[in-house]
Amino acid sequence: MQMDELSRVGPLLRDWRQRRKLSQLDLALKADTSTRHLSCVETGRARPSREMVLRLAEHLNVPLRDRNGLLLAAGYAPAYRETPLDSDRMAMARAALKSMLAGHDPYPAAVIDRTWDVVDCNRAMSVLLDLVPPNLTDPTANVMRLILHPDGLASHCLNVEEVRAHALSRLLHQANAAGHRDLCDLYEEVSGYAAPPGVAPEPVRLDPTGIAVPLRVRTPYGDLSFFSMIATFGAPEDVTLSELAVEAFFPMDCSTETLLRRRASVSDEGGRRTE
Repeated sequence: MQMDELSRVGPLLRDWRQRRKLSQLDLALKADTSTRHLSCVETGRARPSREMVLRLAEHLNVPLRDRNGLLLAAGYAPAYRETPLDSDRMAMARAALKSMLAGHDPYPAAVIDRTWDVVDCNRAMSVLLDLVPPNLTDPTANVMRLILHPDGLASHCLNVEEVRAHALSRLLHQANAAGHRDLCDLYEEVSGYAAPPGVAPEPVRLDPTGIAVPLRVRTPYGDLSFFSMIATFGAPEDVTLSELAVEAFFPMDCSTETLLRRRASVSDEGGRRTE
């Protein structure tokens, strides 16, 4: 192996270590190796074993996609598959996601990928999606664009300053933690959207005393207030599964719950009449 090939993995590992704000000593202790060996790996003077690459990646909490990249940079084959979600191998995962989405009705829920694109959603999600123009949902809806675009939910949001600050902070943290160009590009795009009228261009400081940042929106059914939770696959060994999450919205007050249940009831009755 040529020296330039050997040295590729070292700077990548150093970059991940610095992103995680760990010293060489910190990482060496976690990975049960010496600082001298870790230094040689990072500077390209030593080639780490496949096991060492995976061990370092695990302690650095490197996403599976990037662990494959580290292995390739070190001259090894990738360790993790990336299986299309619509493949036969993913049938059980798709069924689990569908079950979670359907079970969350009449509250909105969506499956999102690592770049915040909506992969699937339940029918209750239409209470939010119907508020935005088709160009923000066709062909694929992106959560950050839906929230922050001036023509999106931002124009219907009753606490847009809070929601905007939370969304941008969340996306920036993810982009910095992963360093992925597509996430950085997405942040540059949505942070550059014009703030709605009356909203300060710079994100406000969030209230540290609250239990969650609510999403309050004005809809044809009335004013709705939500908080959300994120669910992910436990111990995924496939890149696709590791990058999927279910964002489930819950009513933050009794009036929201009543409106959502009433809306679902009317929809069900309408569906039965047309059968």
